Order: sequence, then structure tokens, then C-alpha cells
Amino acid sequence: MKIMDARTRIQLKNILFATDFSPASTAALPVAAEIARRYGATLYTLHVTPASTYAMAPPETWSALAEAAVTQTRQQMTLLHKDLQGVECQSLFGDGEVWPVVAKAIQEERINLVVVGTRGRSGLGRAVLGSEAERILRMAPCPVLTVGPHSHGETHSSGELMEILYATDFGPASDAGAAYALSLTQEHLARLTLLHVVEHPSKGDLVRSGQLSAQALDRLRGLAPSEAGLWCAPRYVVEEGKPAEKILEVAVARKADLIVLGVHRPASLSGAVTHLPMATAYKVVAHATCPVLTVRG
Repeated sequence: MKIMDARTRIQLKNILFATDFSPASTAALPVAAEIARRYGATLYTLHVTPASTYAMAPPETWSALAEAAVTQTRQQMTLLHKDLQGVECQSLFGDGEVWPVVAKAIQEERINLVVVGTRGRSGLGRAVLGSEAERILRMAPCPVLTVGPHSHGETHSSGELMEILYATDFGPASDAGAAYALSLTQEHLARLTLLHVVEHPSKGDLVRSGQLSAQALDRLRGLAPSEAGLWCAPRYVVEEGKPAEKILEVAVARKADLIVLGVHRPASLSGAVTHLPMATAYKVVAHATCPVLTVRG
């Protein structure tokens, strides 16, 4: 059975854009706005004021500080919405820890997609996502589009998606991203590359890597329906090596504007995960030079 059906269009009615008004977070806004525009979705922009904002101030000033913060936040929201013509926008505000406020908004507004930007940090040779963005990535029950710390502004400044890379391990979680990859490709009349990475076989493995690659190529070709060739020309690529590294390499080679990945749900409510798919997704998001869409299985 083909998991992609050209007649099946994903439903995106409510999109949540979480922002702290930093340049890194607002860099994700054009992508969120363009997707909302194409799908006729409502774009909810959410800002959460951390409780620590008032921690060092005398208690008697907290009320005045909170009022001033609300006024400033509303002004910044107005500036964000100013250039979003053709998109229905609504502002949401919250106080305290970011994730509980985001989780509440996802439930109450029936959010289909969360978009978040993060500046992250680099240390000891590896990129690290901001803690709040990482928690959203790991915990959100709906798809999350993340503009990571290495995402180049020129690839998403307009929100246009001309080149989409869909990476799959053929598992149930990864298959969940297929409908999104195909639908976004169709909406943007983009080019689509389907990728599978064959990890190097262990010693004593009776199946040769060449056989695995050939089988993977056949499975990739079976993912897209034949009619997809009428509006895009899918490319099928099989690589050997470590999944995260190869996904990033192919994304750069193809000059991808978006990477789509399927991921497993968290192993616990704390967000702890030990299985490869989320670990791979985390590495891709942290190092990708374009936005990354992660879709739950």
C-alpha cells in the first residue's frame, strides 16, 4: 500500500507560532505565515512572560511591572502581525513556564502545527537547542516546525518552499511524515527528494549493504503515487552511513528549504527518550541549515 496519496491533503486549520520576540524566534515567522496562508489556517502568535521577569523586583512593584509587560507585548505582537497580509492572526499571552502555556494553547485552540525558532548555543563542537524549544520539540503531540540555530535566513525569509527533503526509516513514526511532505510539496509546487539511510551493517551480517540499498530504493519508489509525477518529479536517494549525518549532507547538496522527519513519541511525560528516531531528529534540527518539520507517529 502506498502511504502517500495525492488526493489526500493534510488539514492545517490552526497554527501556533511561539515567540520570545528575539531575532532567532521571529526568523520562523515567514514560514509559519506562508503555510497558514496556503492552507487557510488561523495563525496564533504566543508569547510567554517568564516568572523570573519580576524575581529581582520588590513585590509591591509586580503589578505595575506586569501591566507594563502586557502593554509592551501587545505592541510587539502588533508589529509582528503588521506584515502578515492575507493571514488570519490571533494573539495569545501567558505567564510562567513556557511549555505548560504552549501545551494549554495546543489543547484549547486545537493546534495542528507548532512553529518555533531558536538561537540555541554552540559548545564543545555541538549545537544545542534552547531548552524551551527542545522541550516543545520533544513533547508536543502535534507536528513541530523548528527553525534551528544554523538555519540560514535566506532559505526561509520569504516562507517559500522550493526544495523539500523527506527522510524515512520505513518505520510507523517516519511514515507519519509522508503525507506532510507530499502535501507541502504539492501546495508549493516544490521538488521532493525521498531519502533512506542504510546504516553500515555489523560484522557477520549476512545481508550485504548493496542488497539493503537496492531493497530500500524499491521501497522509496513505492511511496509516491504515480500521479505525483504530474506536478513534481520525485528523486529517490539511498545513502549509507549515520542517519543524521547523511540527512544533513543530502539537505545541503539538494539546497533543501525544508526537511521532514517522522519521530516517535516521548518515552515518558518528562520527555526522556532513548530510542534513535528522536535522537536523530534532535541532531538534524540542531545542525540543519533549513527548517525541520517533525511529525509524530
